[in-house]
Amino acid sequence: MSHPAPAILDRFRLDGRVAIVTGASRGLGAAMAAALAEAGAKVALAATQEPAATAAHIRARHGECATFAADLSDRATPAKLLDAVTERLGPPSILVNNAGIIRRANVLEHSDEDWDAVMEVNLRSVFVLSREFAKRLAARKAPGRIINIASMLSYQGGLRVPGYTAAKSALAGLTKAMANELAPLGINVNAIAPGYMSTDNTSALRADAARNKSILERIPANRWGEPADLQGAVVFLASDASAYVHGITLPVDGGWLAR
Repeated sequence: MSHPAPAILDRFRLDGRVAIVTGASRGLGAAMAAALAEAGAKVALAATQEPAATAAHIRARHGECATFAADLSDRATPAKLLDAVTERLGPPSILVNNAGIIRRANVLEHSDEDWDAVMEVNLRSVFVLSREFAKRLAARKAPGRIINIASMLSYQGGLRVPGYTAAKSALAGLTKAMANELAPLGINVNAIAPGYMSTDNTSALRADAARNKSILERIPANRWGEPADLQGAVVFLASDASAYVHGITLPVDGGWLAR
């Protein structure tokens, strides 16, 4: 006898699941972590320094979370983080790869050191953490979700950010490649491409009156995005509501790419 499918809003619930969010100390990561907790997940908040403020925000709203110091430039971090999360919260089934750094310099002045630092955190660590996370899911024959945080610079070249653009462009391709191999295992791999968001990474752009004006003129929504604008997207991609969604990069950009 067949059973009726869950009501649509119930399919967005994440009760009983454990989610890891990297770069969870502020901005986009903090907002996405709060949304996952509100949807019912137990959230592992990972950041270079333990994200106490994000944890306090979630707990004040009766969400469940734990904090983890995780320096993703250290190649031993992925395995240690997964072990620590499993021990404290249970085996994770959702991974949000949000941690990232940016180095601004003209192409002719962009150093090897800055290039390597950006690639290490924004690309290599994402691949390794995702691979190790997926291995554990496969060993348990458990479904899961990997959500990468891409960028408008996954589509465009940008200015004065060659390393960041290269990493975010590669991340969009990596999302597709991993989806192709992991979808048969019940692991959905997708990405979110935030538009121009009001975060620490864009403070220099917003402080430059000419650049700020030119950016706003390009955005049909006529405003910078806020971290909360990503909350619906991350819950959707983490939930059963997106069960048949594999390998996409979802822009959340106020219409920037449509312009």
